[in-house]
Amino acid sequence: MGIGATEFSKDSGRSELRLAVEAVRAALDDAGLSPADVDGMVTFTMDTSPEITVAQAAGIGELSFFSRVHYGGGAACATVQQAALAVATGVAEVVVCYRAFNERSGRRFGAGVRHREPTAEGVALGWGLPFGLLTPASWVAMAARRYLHVHGLEPEVFGRVAVLARRHAARNPAAYFHGRPITLADHAASRWIAEPLRLLDCCQETDGGQAIVVTGVERARELRRPPAVIVAAAQGAGRAQEQMTGFYRGDLTGLPEMGVVARRLWRDSGLTPGDIDVGIVYDHFTPFVLMQLEEFGFCGPGEAADFVAAGTLPLNTHGGQLGEAYLHGMNGIAEAVRQLRGTSVNQRPGAARVLVTAGTGVPTSGLILGADG
Repeated sequence: MGIGATEFSKDSGRSELRLAVEAVRAALDDAGLSPADVDGMVTFTMDTSPEITVAQAAGIGELSFFSRVHYGGGAACATVQQAALAVATGVAEVVVCYRAFNERSGRRFGAGVRHREPTAEGVALGWGLPFGLLTPASWVAMAARRYLHVHGLEPEVFGRVAVLARRHAARNPAAYFHGRPITLADHAASRWIAEPLRLLDCCQETDGGQAIVVTGVERARELRRPPAVIVAAAQGAGRAQEQMTGFYRGDLTGLPEMGVVARRLWRDSGLTPGDIDVGIVYDHFTPFVLMQLEEFGFCGPGEAADFVAAGTLPLNTHGGQLGEAYLHGMNGIAEAVRQLRGTSVNQRPGAARVLVTAGTGVPTSGLILGADG
């Protein structure tokens, strides 16, 4: 019902708590609600600003529901799912989902693993770290290389995703790369990060905050904006799931966790790929955009690069995390809402159904949002 964000920058100059509060207040203002209306909050486990602290700082009173979702960017759409579950069961009436971090000026996830306390999750990482697989880019590069080999493709196909994202970002005043499109030649000239991934295959690092307000449809219809309805929501973890390092579970050319989400979303919504007007596909790395499109059935295995180039489905119309900002996918949910309101800077006329996905290579989540009525 409401969306709000801070500016997206490389050095916010303020605390992550302040960023969270600014985003929450902006989302409530967008919805025409006050902090007193909120009784639920959801965020990520990778967050330094707890629900109760953000509530206190934002002027929110008593909470009847609070929740955190695990697995980094895979949690984005699941925060909205958690909020919807709370509202649907009467546990809460107005729930705010938020994500805020100084991911550029503070902790940079792209710097890789530097220190971890011993955990069961860390065991999986331990099989790759001694051999130099220290960063998210290096983990994704393993799957990307296999994808190219199996389908007889060259790394240039990933550039189609990057060019499209930056084209949309260039027209988006809120995007960090506003006014700065790229070409396939720019992509091919960018330096290697972890072959076959180049710099322009990797999302940026961002300081900022984003918040989403979820409430019941009847309540939403009384507020100032046309509601974006949660048509379906799902989480998914595949067999032998790990966090970014699932190199031993068979075929590396797909994303089984997103396959779980796709099957659930199509089943619960009764929709098919042909019913989707806009796709907001999590783009931390370009190869995983292609694999997600294939998991959802928009095209066959190895065909996603041509699908992107054909422009059949508008993708990441805000510029994505490659072009707008890296907010662990929360800014993508906001763009889906704008598309349904008709206020996107890269608007698809008459958009009525939008697919949103969260981070891949980890347990993940997805949404189908629709126009009311």
